[in-house]
Amino acid sequence: METRKVQVTGGSTYTVSLPKTWATENDVSAGTTVEFYPEDDTLLLTPQSETKRQEGTLDISNLEDERLTRAVMTMYVSGFDIIRLEAGRITTDQRRAIRDATQGLVGVEVLEETTDSVVMQDLLDSSELSIVNAVTRMRLIAQSMLEDAVRALIADDDDIARDVIERDDDVDRLWLVVSRIFRATLRSPRAAEELGVPREDCFDFHSSARQLERVADHATKISNIALKLEEIPEPVADALEELQADAATVLEKSMDALFAEEPDKANRLGHDAHEAVLEIDEHTRQIDDMLRDLEPVQAQSLGLIVDSLSRSADYGGNIAETALQKAAPRP
Repeated sequence: METRKVQVTGGSTYTVSLPKTWATENDVSAGTTVEFYPEDDTLLLTPQSETKRQEGTLDISNLEDERLTRAVMTMYVSGFDIIRLEAGRITTDQRRAIRDATQGLVGVEVLEETTDSVVMQDLLDSSELSIVNAVTRMRLIAQSMLEDAVRALIADDDDIARDVIERDDDVDRLWLVVSRIFRATLRSPRAAEELGVPREDCFDFHSSARQLERVADHATKISNIALKLEEIPEPVADALEELQADAATVLEKSMDALFAEEPDKANRLGHDAHEAVLEIDEHTRQIDDMLRDLEPVQAQSLGLIVDSLSRSADYGGNIAETALQKAAPRP
């Protein structure tokens, strides 16, 4: 850490010198324009960037299938607006993996293809992205997926189950958007200013979005089991429906707490959600007792569903904890 004394020049202008090492490493010299970003009692300084589009190049010679798809998604989340993929010769399988990755990303399209390269670009303006809107959309989809998954199980409706499984892709795409926005705010104070959301709040939204993504995964898991199970006993069906409703209540209260503007309201809802999770634990044990009388294979499958609903409620509890931290006084 280095310290500097603030001086007054001209009677009204406050000035402070920049550390030479930092200035040299960031190409700051006489005449360079820098940008200031105030955050409460902190003032962030960064050299003014002449380019807003970040370009990254990745050698994919040794990457195939899921590894290649994952690598492209990582480049996207890392904040690159233009992604150039290169190899001595890009194979058909690699192009297929690249297309799969493109379909899983919001606003990304392939601009150019040659025998040895593929250029992808994010066509969305970063100023048009909203982390709040993305998390809100994730909330609506994940909660509806969980409700529909249990409905598909009870009604033995394979069409609903398949629809839930397909919607998981929408949640995954939104999760990547949230991750991209969050990482951008960590790298650049300019991104946080354009977003209009404090960086601490971005962290809370990112953390909560991760929990919602897991809820969607469990809804998908329930739907996959529903495709294999046939009719289940009515008492068990009723109990599972009640358990899902309880989990939905936890998620609803915790998300309302996260978005609450008044700290008192956020605290009240957050604590209510935590208490509801404890009640669900007792409800879960009661259903487990009911499953002991069923045929072993069916009992095992239904036990996995109970576990998924219970875990979904726990994820809601995690969001409630984040909401309580967000509402706490800041030093």
